Amino acid sequence: MGKIAGKETAKEPPKEAGKPSKSQVSLLHQVSGIVSSHLGLDEMLGEVVGLTVQATHCDACLVYLIDPASHEVVLRASQVPHAAALGNLRMHIGEGITGWVAEHKSVVALKSNATHDARFKSFQGLVEDTYEALLSVPLVSGGDLIGVINVHHRESHEHCPEEIGMLVFIGEQLGVAIAKSALAEENARLLEATLEMRRELETRKLVERAKGILQQRHSLTEEAAYLRLRDQSRRLRRPMRELAEAIILSEEIERQEGHAG
Repeated sequence: MGKIAGKETAKEPPKEAGKPSKSQVSLLHQVSGIVSSHLGLDEMLGEVVGLTVQATHCDACLVYLIDPASHEVVLRASQVPHAAALGNLRMHIGEGITGWVAEHKSVVALKSNATHDARFKSFQGLVEDTYEALLSVPLVSGGDLIGVINVHHRESHEHCPEEIGMLVFIGEQLGVAIAKSALAEENARLLEATLEMRRELETRKLVERAKGILQQRHSLTEEAAYLRLRDQSRRLRRPMRELAEAIILSEEIERQEGHAG
């Protein structure tokens, strides 16, 4: 039993080596809950940044993601406000410590003098570049690099194995979630592109039918019928598809009335 101010207190049982504490387990569950939720990417990143700060007691946390188009590392979330830098601060793979982590998919833990590391490169507007300690972990999913998460301490800080393991776990979970989010976005984009192609094909078919009707009604050439449709579309400020549908409907009504008469 332990004693505080003359009173006996219950003493917590010693933690088994390598076994996470209750607070760590709770944090792991929270991270898993966030990455498996239906939050948008930016909201999810913000929540994970907050939990990372809580888990590591750091002074700053930044999340960088890979831009598939340019293959650059881009700042996407941070604890310290970086409104102008978010989405705009970019670095090449291999550039700076963050770029090195991205290139080698390896953890970098610097307890002090991070700015004196041979890989270090300062980026304008990042106050975190003046901090002493840095822990940088890659975000990887299925072997593919997704991004990098950085934890900064203003003063010297020894990164214990538990802290590194916690950030690696967060990085793995976040990497999987971001990969799923990117896949969902790509699927949505492909679906929209497919639907747009289908709409364009249907519009062309309607315009062709409408042109044929105008050719018959007014003894026009195909080009003249198209120009009439286009000019009416501009004058009435209506889509050509809408005008084509109106012409086709009018033709069908006239045909039905003719049959009825």
